Amino acid sequence: MRFEKITAVVSGGASGLGRAVADRVLEAGGRVTLLDVAREAGERFASEVPGRVLFVPTDVREGAQVDAALVRAREFLGRIDLAVACAGVIGAGRVLGREGPMPSEAFQRTIGINLVGTFHLVRAAAGLMQAQDPNGEGERGVCVLTASVAAFEGQIGQAAYSASKGGVVGMTLPLARELARLGIRVVTIAPGIFETPMVGGMTPELQASLAAQIPFPPRLGRASEYADLVRAIVENPMLNGTTIRLDGAVRMQPK
Repeated sequence: MRFEKITAVVSGGASGLGRAVADRVLEAGGRVTLLDVAREAGERFASEVPGRVLFVPTDVREGAQVDAALVRAREFLGRIDLAVACAGVIGAGRVLGREGPMPSEAFQRTIGINLVGTFHLVRAAAGLMQAQDPNGEGERGVCVLTASVAAFEGQIGQAAYSASKGGVVGMTLPLARELARLGIRVVTIAPGIFETPMVGGMTPELQASLAAQIPFPPRLGRASEYADLVRAIVENPMLNGTTIRLDGAVRMQPK
């Protein structure tokens, strides 16, 4: 599928990795619909590029909200070539913390946003993509999901986060297999330690410590590099049903 003039829906698109993907879509002459709870940032972005960016306030945990947002996206875009799931939270916390066991609500919130929210986006996007005309390769759309290296090497305090991202990795292949007959591909990216608003809230010392763990390049990943991989996935039809680590060869330690 060609990336030029692509139409895309990006959850978590008002900042971080999602914003980088939206920027890349616009640079390629495409149009994008953003789904996010960050209303101020989303509306500001849409106002900067009128006619090419639509912002729809959406809590991805709510399936009905995602369904309605995708209908609005199709009306705005005409068709949905690409859906990218970037909405997520860290959800850090020990199962047995200083104040007692982790509240079940905290675990459920992380799973709800990172895993269930991703499923809601894929379900709604694929439901609309299946009715679209295919291209010469028979493709009707591409779904790119976001996991994390924590899906494989979760650290102490990441039980909820790792479970949510491991779930994203686990559903990638069955989704790809099921949607293959419709010409819809599903690929997951598992980023390492990236410069995002989540990491930006850490102290400079902690950020430097994290960067030092990365073999090469010895720095934090850039959101633009995530967006570059999204574009490569879109343009290579043989990429399907797999999870790609984007991590500079880092392997996370227990803590």
